[in-house]
Amino acid sequence: MNRWGITLPLTGVPLAAHRDLVRELADIGYTDVWSAETAGTDAFTPLALTAEWAGMSLDPASGSSAGLRLGTAIAPVYTRGPGLLAMQAATIAELAPGRFVLGVGTSTPTIVTGWNATAFDEPYARARDTVRFLRAALVGGKISESYETFSVAKFRLERPPNPPPPIVLAALRPGMLRLAAREADGAITNWLAPDDVPTVRSALGDGPELVARIFVCPTDDADAARGLGRMLISSYLTVPVYAAFHEWLGRGDALARMHEAWAAGDRQAANAAIPDEVVDDLVVWGPVEKCRERVAAYVESGLDTPVIGVLPTGGDPAELVRSLAPA
Repeated sequence: MNRWGITLPLTGVPLAAHRDLVRELADIGYTDVWSAETAGTDAFTPLALTAEWAGMSLDPASGSSAGLRLGTAIAPVYTRGPGLLAMQAATIAELAPGRFVLGVGTSTPTIVTGWNATAFDEPYARARDTVRFLRAALVGGKISESYETFSVAKFRLERPPNPPPPIVLAALRPGMLRLAAREADGAITNWLAPDDVPTVRSALGDGPELVARIFVCPTDDADAARGLGRMLISSYLTVPVYAAFHEWLGRGDALARMHEAWAAGDRQAANAAIPDEVVDDLVVWGPVEKCRERVAAYVESGLDTPVIGVLPTGGDPAELVRSLAPA
């Protein structure tokens, strides 16, 4: 099955105003709705609403619900206790049986420590331990375990989901990608070009699902698209883990001047230092038909699930989503 996902909620659209669009998504070709969690909505509430609005009904024969697949991309492993994370995942899995994917990851020090007053310690180990805990918890196990990064005593879900959801792990570089292949059911990544997908896939392997959010700006205005792209790139790719990711992908030299200007506190110069070629690699823009073709190129390069993140163009975001549905 060819997957074609969308990120909800849309920028600038009130959460409750998504209902009519959600009801159309499956009919116009979307297979997935994925949420995100930074400083806007949480990762789970939009999916609960989507499950209701999309009218997911249980198929008695298969035990699964029909319609859209739902996923978190991502729920941070630090900002909730392990038990609460399992509870929230189980809730969405109960609302959409067989149609929910739990995406978790370490997030960033800004979100974890700066905004949520939690130490960002041992991210690799914390991700591994959380996935192991969730594996046991979501099948209804009673867990008393001392993991390397936390301990849990006598936890058991009162409402374990049937079936338990697959787990995918946010991963950028080889170590975390290999962890995703070994401990989870797949990996989530972002900020990459179609030509980068084989590099990521080589570290993950052929079997696990590879999901990526793809930033799409459907406009013919090159200056507007590249201007917005530069702002986003300087915000994300100056974070150490993303900087290391693009060093691994071979963009270290192309982004060196951006990093120098950012370190000097000059964001305007940092944005100006990002080459057009880098923006065009990492942000899909242009006429709608070209955008759809570019998203499809990710799949042709080895991506299993493209998840469109619509960037604002000044037009109606819901209409942009409709226009970007697979042809």
